Amino acid sequence: MQNIQAVHHIAIICSDYDRSKHFYVHLLGFSIIREVFREARQSYKLDLQVDSQTQIELFSFPNPPERPCYPEACGLRHLAFSVADLDLAIADLSAKGIETEPVRVDEWTGKRFTFFKDPDGLPLELYER
Repeated sequence: MQNIQAVHHIAIICSDYDRSKHFYVHLLGFSIIREVFREARQSYKLDLQVDSQTQIELFSFPNPPERPCYPEACGLRHLAFSVADLDLAIADLSAKGIETEPVRVDEWTGKRFTFFKDPDGLPLELYER
């Protein structure tokens, strides 16, 4: 499709809304666009600004099923965020108590990257520009 211009948003369903809101807002630093409680669904929806184009929609639902993990299931594998300085980003996460995997190098681009997890175990990647 030639009309697609960018990724607008990524939707994430969390198991503990307050814990995930804290993680994405206070630890990763995404700003809140809007937060609504949807009474009919007993569900929060939190819109977060990642960069000038991309948003994350954080949803809570009563009793969501657990995310398939290892071995990996079909579907979304992980979210990757671009960073200018991988070492600085890792140090920032570490200072906030967030563990990262050992740094790897993309065999095709030569760029460095690492993974960490959100409170529900969703794999998140930092990819150095």
